[in-house]
Amino acid sequence: MPQGLFRSEDHGDTWTGVNGFNHNPKVAEWTFKATEVPDGPFLHSILVDPRDADHLFLSMSVGGTFESTDKGATWTPRNENVFVAFGPESYPEFGQDPHQMIQHPADPDVYYQQNHCGFYVLDRRGRPDNNRWERVGDNLPEEIGDIGFGVAPHPTQADTVWNFPMDGTDVWPRTSPGARPACYRTDDAGRTWRRQDNGLPAEHAYWTVRRQCFSPCGDEREAGVVFGTTNGQVWRGLDGGERFVKLADHLPLIQSVRVAHLDG
Repeated sequence: MPQGLFRSEDHGDTWTGVNGFNHNPKVAEWTFKATEVPDGPFLHSILVDPRDADHLFLSMSVGGTFESTDKGATWTPRNENVFVAFGPESYPEFGQDPHQMIQHPADPDVYYQQNHCGFYVLDRRGRPDNNRWERVGDNLPEEIGDIGFGVAPHPTQADTVWNFPMDGTDVWPRTSPGARPACYRTDDAGRTWRRQDNGLPAEHAYWTVRRQCFSPCGDEREAGVVFGTTNGQVWRGLDGGERFVKLADHLPLIQSVRVAHLDG
């Protein structure tokens, strides 16, 4: 079945389809089947602007990113300057393969996207009509590349995010580059990146981190990341990601990790 968008107003007990997307005249083009994708195509990264609940984004792999300003009644592709390496057009209107997109909690005018074909930022600060993504993953080391699944934001600094690159060679082994896993942190919206791997395996680590397994944790004083791996481990990055500790081992393949902050 094609990807679809649904809405609940009773905490998930019942759901109704969002007709503006599901019955859009172009939905068959936007949600074309991708049988070569190992787990199939997904609709994910449903973002609601904290300042305006009528303003929505969603991303689909395969399909691209779309924006609505009328509570989902109409949708517009937002894929300008996002590269496609697997289709007849390098920069089509839609059909890209975003793996995850976030609206930064520190500034909702800043968006980041980890794509099948690179790592991007969309910065609307002072430019509300800007729809052009910038591929800042090109600033990562060439031998590492900018292919991965997730992106984790700093809680209070809009120019700070982490990503977790994986081996993006032609065969896509879905392991860490060189079997040496590491997070990469930027504090300037992707212009520069810093490798963070203290405490992580230095060799023979044939795993990666999936789309929903890479989560921010902590607050401004001790921001970091928590991630789960395809070989069943959970790791936490302390001191802003400067050192990592293993929290769990010998679990099944991990599909999702989220951090909850409890008071009291």
